[in-house]
Amino acid sequence: MSSQVSRGKGIGLSLAIGSAIAFGGSGVAAKPLIEAGLDPLHVVWLRVTGAALVMLPLAVRHRALVRRRLALLAGFGLLGVAGVQAFYFASISRIPVGVALLVEYLAPALVLGWVRFVQRRPVTRAAALGVVLAVGGLACVVEVWSGLGFDALGLALALAAACCQVGYFVLSDQGSDSGDDAPDPLGVIAYGLLVGAVVLTAVARPWGMDWSVLARSAAMDGNDVPAWLLLGWIVLIATVVAYVTGVVSVRRLSPQVAGVVACLEAVIATVLAWVLLGEHLSAPQIVGGAIVLLGAFIAQSSTPAKGSGEPVAAGSPERELSARGTAA
Repeated sequence: MSSQVSRGKGIGLSLAIGSAIAFGGSGVAAKPLIEAGLDPLHVVWLRVTGAALVMLPLAVRHRALVRRRLALLAGFGLLGVAGVQAFYFASISRIPVGVALLVEYLAPALVLGWVRFVQRRPVTRAAALGVVLAVGGLACVVEVWSGLGFDALGLALALAAACCQVGYFVLSDQGSDSGDDAPDPLGVIAYGLLVGAVVLTAVARPWGMDWSVLARSAAMDGNDVPAWLLLGWIVLIATVVAYVTGVVSVRRLSPQVAGVVACLEAVIATVLAWVLLGEHLSAPQIVGGAIVLLGAFIAQSSTPAKGSGEPVAAGSPERELSARGTAA
């Protein structure tokens, strides 16, 4: 029995790592498409719409969710899919991929601020320490001592992506529950992608997109890669496979363990951007990035079990979806 449990956890850990790798490669694949001539919103629309079509059978299977959890589906689609990804892709068109994703990792700290100052609920000291570490690490990442070494609008867009995550986290926590009535995470993801696709169609207006870009090559640090191959990676691997493996990993691991592994996403994204795009970070930025991830981990892992009388750290909905939020 114990060997079966250990094997199950080993599979879960492998899936969690695979999910982090898949998610971490989204920005690295998207940036060459943006630099080749596609608008960031068009890349997001292609990603979300393509993934929604692939996940459509799951949406049909879980169609009862539309009646039971309409608010959750709308929140996930508007904020967790359309908002987060649109702002993230817009930010990486102006700043390095690793920096944008690290800014997005402020979300757990921002959720804590919502809990403490808006809901007026107590928070743990460990969680507060996590926030301090995350903010201090981010100061190193953006090099505040040099007057912000990166494009200010790019940083603002990355922060907007983090805020969208916060909005989704808070909305999800309001309607979260457990037991037989709990929504199936794969169904929520499928409908969230459908909602996101509809919203992005109205915003991005893909009928004006330069479709010919997809028939050409995109440059990755001087190397030409077929644009359709990058798009295929974004849709199938960085979205569909990433979400599905993330959900399955949580079912085999605890959400806390899966959440820790998910922090590898920012590390993987930074390393891939370094190797494939030539986006080098300085030593202080690398140290700052490590501090951001440490702070996010402390803030998130110090959350007590729901329903306990203890102070809270964050209302993270990863417990119900894929333990890594909805990031890029």
